[in-house]
Amino acid sequence: MNQIFDYPDLWGQALWGTVVLFVGGGLIALVLGFVVAAMRVSPVPIARAVGAVYVNWIRNTPLTLVLFFFAFCVPLLVDVPRGSFLLLAVCGLGVYTATYVAETIRSGINTVPVGQAEAARALGLGFGQVMSLIVLPQATRSVIPPMMSVFIALLKNTTVAAGFSVVNLGNIRATMSENGENQLVTILLVMVVFVILVLLLAALQNAAEKKWKVVR
Repeated sequence: MNQIFDYPDLWGQALWGTVVLFVGGGLIALVLGFVVAAMRVSPVPIARAVGAVYVNWIRNTPLTLVLFFFAFCVPLLVDVPRGSFLLLAVCGLGVYTATYVAETIRSGINTVPVGQAEAARALGLGFGQVMSLIVLPQATRSVIPPMMSVFIALLKNTTVAAGFSVVNLGNIRATMSENGENQLVTILLVMVVFVILVLLLAALQNAAEKKWKVVR
């Protein structure tokens, strides 16, 4: 514990970097994943095809390569301020995680009986109304556990950004080593921090499940 008390600024910066990567990447993943999931179940063939290509292409690409693209290729295509590796890493994590979010939402949508959507369309409701009023409220209950697993994986994946000069809990070991601190102790402390963060996410999952559970 002395490592934490002796270097509070370093640990604070590392934890803050991890939180920014997680929250920023998670927000991008939720928005983009929802859009892609809607495309995957859309009645428009082109939309379904684009959604399928995106999911299969990005999801089957290693996260390291995705971050490589954002760190070294995106600045060549778009005018990005120097030193914006944190922003680029957030975007990379969001784009990568969005594929898993999309498939989780799509799986939840598939749990809703097709007859309900057909009955809604027979009443004159459009695709957007069917999704927002009939399908998604029911699908939400079934996607909470797998969705939380996706975000736990995102939290762990934030450490990959350490290889791209982004300060987070994934690279504090190297900093502590340079200061002559025991690396084993640092690794154990980082593990404890991640366990605490995962337990917080698990508590959030339990609260969401209680709120959305079906009363029988």
